[in-house]
Amino acid sequence: MSFYKRQMSLLLKTLIKQFPAVLITGPRQVGKSTLLQHINEDYQYISFDDPVLLAQAQNDPTLFMLNHSGKLILDEVQYAPELFSSLKLAIDKQKQNGLYLLSGSQAFQLMQNVSETLAGRIAILKLQGFSLREIQQSDFHSPFVPTTEYIVRREKAVKPIENIWKIIHQGYMPRLYEQETNWDIYYASYVSTYIERDVRALTNVSNISDFTRFMVAIAARSGELLNYSNVAQEVGVSVDTVKRWTTILETSGIIYLLRPYYNNHLKRAIKTPKVYMLDTGLMAWLTKWLTPETISQGAKSGQFFETFVVSEIIKSFYNNGIEPPIYFYRDTNQKEIDLLIEYDRTLYPVEIKTSASPDKKMAKTFGILKDNLPEAEIQIGTGVIINQYPQRLWLAEDLVALPISML
Repeated sequence: MSFYKRQMSLLLKTLIKQFPAVLITGPRQVGKSTLLQHINEDYQYISFDDPVLLAQAQNDPTLFMLNHSGKLILDEVQYAPELFSSLKLAIDKQKQNGLYLLSGSQAFQLMQNVSETLAGRIAILKLQGFSLREIQQSDFHSPFVPTTEYIVRREKAVKPIENIWKIIHQGYMPRLYEQETNWDIYYASYVSTYIERDVRALTNVSNISDFTRFMVAIAARSGELLNYSNVAQEVGVSVDTVKRWTTILETSGIIYLLRPYYNNHLKRAIKTPKVYMLDTGLMAWLTKWLTPETISQGAKSGQFFETFVVSEIIKSFYNNGIEPPIYFYRDTNQKEIDLLIEYDRTLYPVEIKTSASPDKKMAKTFGILKDNLPEAEIQIGTGVIINQYPQRLWLAEDLVALPISML
C-alpha cells in the first residue's frame, strides 16, 4: 500500500504545540485517522468503532479517562459525546498543549459538543480527500490567491498532469490511490455506509432511495444555482426536507455551498447560492458518468472541470486552516463571474474554462467590478482564467491565463 503525505500535516504539528486539543473533521474515508496516526508515536490510538471502548466512554467517561491516561488519539469521537466534559476537566487540570487529537465525520453533532465544552481549548481543521498537490506529492503549500508572488512561486513547483480527466473521474478518496480498488463498488459502498451511519444518525430518513435520489439530483447540479423547489419536485419530497438534507451534506463535507458576493454597489446581484460536490469521483458515480473518456467528451465536461477547480481551491485553503474566502457573482442580466477570491482587502476574479485556447474575451465580465466597486473600499486584483493551455499566459497587464496544474 502506498502512503501519500498530507499537506495539512505541517499545520497539524504546529497546532499540537499551541492547543491542548486538535479536532479534524471531514467526510468518511478521507484519511483523518491515517493523518493523526502518522503525526506522533507518543499518542495512544483509540477508535470508537470498538464497541467495548465506546460503551465505557458512554457509560462511565471518568473510568474511561482513568483507564486511558496520557496523550490520546480519539477516532470517531462523535459517538461518545459523554466524554467531552471529562476531556475539558483533564485539559483544565493538566494545563498542557498537545494532549488530545480528535477526529470525527459527523460535524453537525461534533461541533455542538465542541462549542459547548471545549471552546478556547481546541483547534479545528477540515480535511477533504486528496488534493491535486497531494496526488502529485508537491511541496507547494500556499492557498490559491493569484498574486504575482503566488504565480512566480507556484510556477517553480508546478508538475505536469498526464490526464486531468482520469483524476476527475477517479475522485480524491485515498483508498483509490493507495491500493487497487474497484471504483464502482467503492463508491456504491461509500454512499450506502454514509446514509446508513451518518445521515440516519442526524435525521429520520424513512426511505433510503429518496435520499440517494436527492444526492443524485444535487450531484447533477454541481456548479449550478441551487433551486430547492426544483430538487424537491424531482426527488418527490418537500422543500423543507431538501433544505434539511442539503444542510446534512454541507456539514458532512460532501458538498460546498458557494455564496454570492454581496456589496451595496452591486445592486443587481442575485442571492441564491451555487452548489458544488467536493469529490468529482462521487459526482461521477452518482450521475453515472462511468469513464474519464465519457466525461471529457460529454455535455457535462465543463461542469466537471469547474467542480474540480473549485474543489481544489477550497482544499488549498482548508489545508492551511483557513475558511475559503470565495464567492461567485451573477446579476439579473445573467452576467456572471465563476469565482471571486477576497483576500487581504483585494478581490480576485476567476473564470474557469475547459478550453486550451484562453482569450481575454472570456474575462469580459470582470469589468463589472472595476466599474462598480470604489477603490477606496476594495482593490481589484489580477484576473485569472483557469484553463487547459499547458503554460502561464499573460493576456493583459491585469489578466493571466493559468493552467490547471498551477492550482
